[in-house]
Amino acid sequence: MCGIFAYLNYLTPKKRSEILELLVNGLKRLEYRGYDSAGVAIDSKDENVMAVIKKSGKVKHLEDEIKNRSSELDVDAVSDIHCGIAHTRWATHGVPNAVNAHPQRSDKKHSFVVVHNGILTNYKEVKVFLEKKGYNFESETDTEVIAKLVHHIYEKHPNYSFRELVEQTIQQLEGAFALCFKSKYFPGETVATRRGSPLLVGIKTKKRLATDHVPIVYGKGDSETNHSDHRLHGRTNGDLELLPRSDSTTEFEVLEDKQVEYFFASDASAIIEHTNRVIYFEDDDVAAVRNGILSIHRLRRLGDDPQSREITTLKMELQQIMKGNYDYFMQKEIFEQPESVVNTMRGRLNFETGCVTLGGIKEYVPEIKRCRRLMLIGCGTSYHSAIATRQILEELTELPVMVELASDFLDRLTPVFRDDVCFFISQSGETADTLMALRYCKNKGALIVGITNTVGSSICRESHCGVHINAGPEIGVASTKAYTSQFIALVMFALVMSEDRLSQQKRRGEIIEGLKNLQDQIKAVLKLDSQVKNIAEDLYKKKSLLIMGRGYNFATCLEGALKVKELTYMHSEGIMAGELKHGPLALIDETMPVMMIVTRDPVYDKCMNALQQVTAREGRPILICEEGDEETMAFGYKCLQVPRTVDCLQGILTVIPMQLLSFHTAVLRGCNVDCPRNLAKSVTVE
Repeated sequence: MCGIFAYLNYLTPKKRSEILELLVNGLKRLEYRGYDSAGVAIDSKDENVMAVIKKSGKVKHLEDEIKNRSSELDVDAVSDIHCGIAHTRWATHGVPNAVNAHPQRSDKKHSFVVVHNGILTNYKEVKVFLEKKGYNFESETDTEVIAKLVHHIYEKHPNYSFRELVEQTIQQLEGAFALCFKSKYFPGETVATRRGSPLLVGIKTKKRLATDHVPIVYGKGDSETNHSDHRLHGRTNGDLELLPRSDSTTEFEVLEDKQVEYFFASDASAIIEHTNRVIYFEDDDVAAVRNGILSIHRLRRLGDDPQSREITTLKMELQQIMKGNYDYFMQKEIFEQPESVVNTMRGRLNFETGCVTLGGIKEYVPEIKRCRRLMLIGCGTSYHSAIATRQILEELTELPVMVELASDFLDRLTPVFRDDVCFFISQSGETADTLMALRYCKNKGALIVGITNTVGSSICRESHCGVHINAGPEIGVASTKAYTSQFIALVMFALVMSEDRLSQQKRRGEIIEGLKNLQDQIKAVLKLDSQVKNIAEDLYKKKSLLIMGRGYNFATCLEGALKVKELTYMHSEGIMAGELKHGPLALIDETMPVMMIVTRDPVYDKCMNALQQVTAREGRPILICEEGDEETMAFGYKCLQVPRTVDCLQGILTVIPMQLLSFHTAVLRGCNVDCPRNLAKSVTVE
C-alpha cells in the first residue's frame, strides 16, 4: 500500500538522467503494491528550488512527464552528491490527482519535501495548529502537515540538524508512517523514519563494508517520559512543545571507502537489483545520511533496546521478481507452486524418518504443548489458510483451535490468557490489523508465533518465534503460492505437535506420504489449465458465482471466491454446503453459475446430498472432484479432476483450479490481473 523509493549517491558521480531512471525504475518495482499516482523530487538547475514532478495514474505517465521536462531538469548535469525521493500513492485522504500525489511540499519554494506511507490519525489537529501559524494548505492529504510542520520547526530553530528537525516532527505525529525527507537547506542529505509501516535501506559500495552493524545513537531523553506529554493536544499557549534535544552528534564510519550509494524503500523488491545488503528499520528509528555516513538515532533508550542494527544479506534474486516467460506475475506464481511447496518443506521434513523440524519454533514446542488453546489470526487469504488447517490441528494437537479475523478480534477485545499460543499469519508480515492484534496478545502475555513470507518484517521481528514459509517473492496482489505454503507450514506444525503420540503415528504417516507426493500432484493439476480456461470462457460474462463445499474443502470455497472477487470484480460467494437449505438454495436455478468441490473424504456423502439438491433445482454445477470418480461426475455439468491425496491436503490441490479460473476470467474481462483496482499487496493501514 503506497511505495517509497529514495536514492542518495555520495562521491559517486551520476547524471541527473541516471538518477531519474533509478527513481522511476524503483517505483516500477513497487507498482504491484497498488497505487493511483506517483511523483519524484530531485535537484533542479536552480539551486534554490527543487524539481517536484507528480502525475496521477501509472508510473508510465510520470516517466513521460519527466521526458517532457528534461530541459528544465538539466538531465545531463552530473552530481557527485545528490538525494532524490520518489513515491507511489494509494489514495486515503483526497482523490487521486497530481496535487494530492507525493512528494508533498512545505511551501512553494520546496524548502522541505516528504514522501509518506501510512495514515496520520491526528493530522486535523496538527493542520489547525499550522493554519493558525499562517500556513496555507493546497492538498487534501494528511501528509502535507508533515512537510509544513518540519518547516515550522526549522523556522523556529534554524540551528537544528536535519535529523533533529525530523525527530522533533515525528514526536508530534500519531498514527502509522514511513517517511523520507529531502530539503534544499540540507543538500545531499536525507532522513528516513518509520512507525508501524515498513522501511529499509540498501547500502552499495565498491569495497566491502567495515562492519555488519550500524550502532544506534540514543538521545538523553528520560526513558520514562510519556510521549503524549509532548503532543499538540492539551496545550494552552498555542505553541509547539519540543522534546529536549540530544547533545549526541556522534556518527559512525561504516565504510572503508567514502564512495557509497543508499537506497531507501518500503520493499526489498525495489532494492535487490542494486544491492543485497540492507538494514530493516524498527519503529521510531530515525536514519540520517550526512556526508555519506549513515547514522541511526532513537530519542531515548528503553530497557532491552539493542546497541546496533544489523546489516543483513537479502537472499532474494532479481529473476525472482521478474515475469520470465509468463505474461503476468500471478500466472507465474501459480505455476511456481510445485517448487514453492517443496521450498517450504526443504530442510524441515525428512520423508525417510518421518521427522519434522521447524527450527524457528523448536525451543518453544514444549511450552506450546502445555498451552490452553491455539489461536490462528490473520486477514484475507492468510485467514483462509488458518480455516483450511484448523481441523487437522485440532485432530493432531487435541487442543481447542480458534480461528479469528484480526480486525474482528481487536474490535471484540477478545480475552487472551498467558497460557494461550497465538499464531499470526501474514504473507508480507506487515499487515496492520494482524500486527496490532499481535501486540494486543503480546501485552496479554501470550506466546506469539509468526507465520510469514518476508524475512525482517514487523511480525517476524515482534514474534517470540515463528516459521518462514519460504514461498519466494510474491508480486501479484492476489496471493497464490503464499496460501499453499502457509497451508503446508501449519500442517507441518501439526506434525511436530503429534510426533510423540503413538495413537497418531498412522495418521502422521499418511500425511507425510501425501506431502511427499504433493509436488507431482500439483504439476498434474496445473495441466488442467486449458480446461479451466474453457470454463472461464463460459463464466466471464456472468455477474455472480457460487462456490460450495464442506469439511476440508470449505476453505477452498472461501479462498476461491475471494480470488474471483479480487481479480474479476464479479460477485462471488463461498458457501458451506451444509448451509445450503438454510438460505442459499433459493438462489439456485439453471442460470446461476455454481461450482462444487466434492472429494472422497469423511463428508463425501453429505456433499453428494448437497450436489443432488442443486441438480434437482435445475442447477448446472461445475465440479472439482477426484480423478476417476464416475459417480460424482455423473451429476456435473462440467468436471475438473484432481489427483487423490490424504483428506487434509486435498485443499491444496482443489484451490489451484480456483486460482487458474480467477486468473483466466480476469484476463477475459480485461482486468488488471497483477494490480486489481482499489487493492494493495501489503495492507499497512487499518
